[in-house]
Amino acid sequence: MSAAVSMVPDKAGRFGPFGGRYVPETLVAALDQLTQAYEQAIADPRFHAEFEFHLKSFVGRPNPLYFASRLTAQAGGARIFFKREDLNHTGAHKINNSIGQVLLARRMGKPRIIAETGAGQHGVATATACALFGLPCTVYMGEEDVRRQKLNVFKMQSMGTKVHPVTTGSRTLRDAINEAMRDWMATVESTHYVLGSVVGPHPFPRIVRDFQSVIGKETRAQCLDQLGRLPDVVIACVGGGSNAAGMFFPFVDDPSVRLIGVEAGGRANDPGQHAATLSFGKPGVLHGTMSYVLQDEDGQTADVHSVSAGLDYPGVGPEHSYWRDSGRVEYTACDDSSALESFYLCSRMEGILPALETAHAIKEAMRIAASRPHGDIVVVCLSGRGDKDCYEIARLSGQDLETASVH
Repeated sequence: MSAAVSMVPDKAGRFGPFGGRYVPETLVAALDQLTQAYEQAIADPRFHAEFEFHLKSFVGRPNPLYFASRLTAQAGGARIFFKREDLNHTGAHKINNSIGQVLLARRMGKPRIIAETGAGQHGVATATACALFGLPCTVYMGEEDVRRQKLNVFKMQSMGTKVHPVTTGSRTLRDAINEAMRDWMATVESTHYVLGSVVGPHPFPRIVRDFQSVIGKETRAQCLDQLGRLPDVVIACVGGGSNAAGMFFPFVDDPSVRLIGVEAGGRANDPGQHAATLSFGKPGVLHGTMSYVLQDEDGQTADVHSVSAGLDYPGVGPEHSYWRDSGRVEYTACDDSSALESFYLCSRMEGILPALETAHAIKEAMRIAASRPHGDIVVVCLSGRGDKDCYEIARLSGQDLETASVH
């Protein structure tokens, strides 16, 4: 494998032709400050020690590599393992990055935190980190996602975070990022924006990837320790792409490991009916970075759809775009109905309610496992638990949890 595939971005934040900074002048100084603070932090053993302390004592890492025996039997092929990010405090991988970035904010002397959220998991993770360190927090969340993820809204508010519903555009993640960016531009001297995925202007894609790479590092070590070798296939869902980047990055220089990202196939392949950016998008600029973007005929950012609020995004991280074009990572899509089927299958066969985002990856894992011999190893990043999705899944399944009764 070429060293270029696993490179950190260059000084301009470029992954090949992707990445970089496309931002108003008002944000350049803040991004320069963040870059400098991050470079100093990763060279400081005390920062690493504090970060690792909180990951262990507060988040609950390391989390296990779990053999999904009944799903393996159902697939009838390769062994399926889950990397259990759902067992982290707050129920998903997002807390890894939120803890790291709030520590950076303290290091920079920024007393206020803002964030965006789609499915609510990044919002909850950032609210949690701010409660832990005693910092005020505002989270921007699309009005449609507020409806779909009301449990996570309650969690954020309970921890003292102000949740700001965004009523413009599609009222989903794209619009939440737009509003968070506007806030940051107006308050940049006192505010740090904890961006939740591997998107946005440099240095965010690198910072988020690095904080999330604890997932892949642990998985790699656990496979060698428990199974005696590296996995054959590693699979993760991809919206903006933080859990997948964190899972894939420690494996990119291992050519024997096949890496597969699963995007949101939505209802159909027609424009506006899916969020499969790497399958149907083309290079463009969104939220301050050059990457693949879903666009209409006029080059405007397209509307998207997914049953999963966390995958409902028209762009993707620039490093994923680079991995796609280099051929190192394969990207495919799973539609809404298949994701719902996988949610119920995993719940009933393993006793684990996966997040709808994760259910997309589980569907692909079942397909891949069925085509490979039993001795092979397929690892899925189980990026989060499905508690947040229960009301929406019940609604889509014709149930009403508010009035449900047992017969």
